[in-house]
Parts: sequence; C-alpha cells; structure tokens
Amino acid sequence: MVNIKLYTLSTCPWCKKAKRFFADNHIVVNAVDYDLSDEQDQAAIQREIKALTGNGNLSFPFAIFGDIFVVGYRPDRYRELLGLEAQPDER
Repeated sequence: MVNIKLYTLSTCPWCKKAKRFFADNHIVVNAVDYDLSDEQDQAAIQREIKALTGNGNLSFPFAIFGDIFVVGYRPDRYRELLGLEAQPDER
C-alpha cells in the first residue's frame, strides 16, 4: 500500500470529512493540520505542494498518494486510487 499524506485545516468541514473517510475505511494516513503547524513545517508543506502542482496555491484537503495528488474532498477519487468499491452518493 502506498504511503498517504493528508494536509488539512483544523477548522475545515471538508477536511474533517476527508479524515473521516480514511478512518471509516481503516486507511492509515499521515494527516497534518497545516494551520496548527509551525512556520517551518508550513514552509515545507508549501514546497512539497508546489513541487507536485507546479504552483504555490494552497487548497485543502490535499491528499498525496505516492506521486499522485488529490485536491479537495473527493471520496470517489480516493476510492479509485485505493482500489475500493464505489459507494453511491458518498459525500
């Protein structure tokens, strides 16, 4: 299984849904709340996101599956990348 990183904001409802998706599906992720991180960690996260996306725009949740990234709460895409069965109208 690929190592999954999940960058979120502590107050973001979509970020909370993303965390819940992985927990409900028993998928271990390395979740980091960007807004609760110190400046050094925030700078490292910004560099990592910029390297993947080609720009410095930050949008959360931001999930990284190896070298593939998913911006926003996208349970359909998470399922596809994890090889899980599709679920009707999962929001």
